Amino acid sequence: MKVAYRTSIGKQRQDNEDYVDVFTNLAGQHLAIIADGIGGHQGGDVASAMAVSHLGHEFEQTSLTTPAAARTWITGEITAENQSIIDKSNQFADLNGMGTTLVAALYFTDEVVIASIGDSRAYLLRDGHFRQLTEDHSLVNELVKRGEISKQAARHHPQKNVIIRSLGISSDAHFDLNTYPLVIGDQLLLCTDGLTNMVTDEDIQRVLLSKRTVNEKCDRLVEMANAAGGLDNITVLIIANLDGEVS
Repeated sequence: MKVAYRTSIGKQRQDNEDYVDVFTNLAGQHLAIIADGIGGHQGGDVASAMAVSHLGHEFEQTSLTTPAAARTWITGEITAENQSIIDKSNQFADLNGMGTTLVAALYFTDEVVIASIGDSRAYLLRDGHFRQLTEDHSLVNELVKRGEISKQAARHHPQKNVIIRSLGISSDAHFDLNTYPLVIGDQLLLCTDGLTNMVTDEDIQRVLLSKRTVNEKCDRLVEMANAAGGLDNITVLIIANLDGEVS
């Protein structure tokens, strides 16, 4: 597999509260994580950095080799990290109310385990078909699910950035956890809403279908989000299953 990621402050923000990294454990397995910090005077970047760096460090100490073991491990670690963010928020006044979205992929040769909370997303491109794997934990998505607004209206809704679930806000961090098969030719995309609020799924799909390298695809997606206004921090990560081998 080929993996690449990029992050950008965007055109409007003073700080980058997104955080992204890829980690390898003792057995050679891999964990990719993106987090988008929210709240507090400087708390967003602290919360996102905590989530990614702490989960990554703990993963590097493991020897897990199966999706089943990965599911058990990440369930415990996200729960623990949620409490760590709450504790840090309570300890420092300027961090009070901080939280972060999270989307993480533990990927193996023929399966991927994806955990998500908030509105950072995971997508899968397979045989030309592009689909969102995660569900946004946002106010506008709840309105869409209830049939009160359309998906198109959701893109421009004034409350589209209101998150109803994230790490660090409640002691009961209810995150989604799913396992998906992987086949040769698949491309996984993890990203923050700084991409998806600026670039349509159709345009993202076209980039992934192009002949660019994974690094070039990441660069192009960030360029497109900034060209559309870059209203938020932008982070993208692509995992391309080119040969069926995890590397």
